Amino acid sequence: MENLYLGHKTGEPPVKHEGYGDQMKNVDIITEQKLRIGVSFVSSTGEGRENITMSSASKSEKGIVLVVVLVLSAVVLAVMTALIYMVTTGTQMSGFQKRYKTSLEAAKGGSDLVYQFVALRGDPADDTVFTNALIASGLTSSMPILTSACTGTSTGGTQYTALQAKLMTPTTSWVNCNSNVTIDPNDSTTYDMMFQMGATTRYNFYAKIVQTIDGNSGGDLGLLNKGVISGSTGEITVMPKPYLYDVEVVAANSANPLERSKLSILYQY
Repeated sequence: MENLYLGHKTGEPPVKHEGYGDQMKNVDIITEQKLRIGVSFVSSTGEGRENITMSSASKSEKGIVLVVVLVLSAVVLAVMTALIYMVTTGTQMSGFQKRYKTSLEAAKGGSDLVYQFVALRGDPADDTVFTNALIASGLTSSMPILTSACTGTSTGGTQYTALQAKLMTPTTSWVNCNSNVTIDPNDSTTYDMMFQMGATTRYNFYAKIVQTIDGNSGGDLGLLNKGVISGSTGEITVMPKPYLYDVEVVAANSANPLERSKLSILYQY
């Protein structure tokens, strides 16, 4: 745009006035300066409005980024918590399993002693010898044996008392005999016998006969030491019928009673 030269005195240089384009440039500069200090100003060229719009969009984008960061942080925190829980639970389960396996092996070892004790058929003299042998081996310092008023009558009419009643008579003939499957180590009336095993770590072993099916002999030997065909001698062979015992077993660490295992055994004699 051409510059305008307005009235001036003769002999004086003409006064130069800025054109309209230069005025617009000055306005835009002022607008930019005011935007920098936070003043809302719109120039005639629209540049001020554009700057304000871009500033609002930038703030909105920053808010969205903050929300996304918070969501991702929550997800990562949840995953880390789940991993820590899984590792901790796995360690605890491994410890539980190890302690259970140890007490289970103790229960199996104690079961072998029960089998030997059942083979004595409850004879008081044999029971005493067996108990003294255990004490001499350091396996136990005491072995409480069922001494309650439990009585039973065999099929042949013979009456037995205490532990011998459970070994020699059927369950149907028992009187005042505890046949409940529950064993409480703190209550001596809930088990028939107790052994203590172990050298460094001691395990208390509790056992109780809860059911007896009487028989007439030992286990069936089948054709052992016999021929396939037997001679006709007129002798009638009695079918052997073994005794069956349902035995409940509990083994617990003497130092930590919560470390225990329980077995239910069907024993044929």
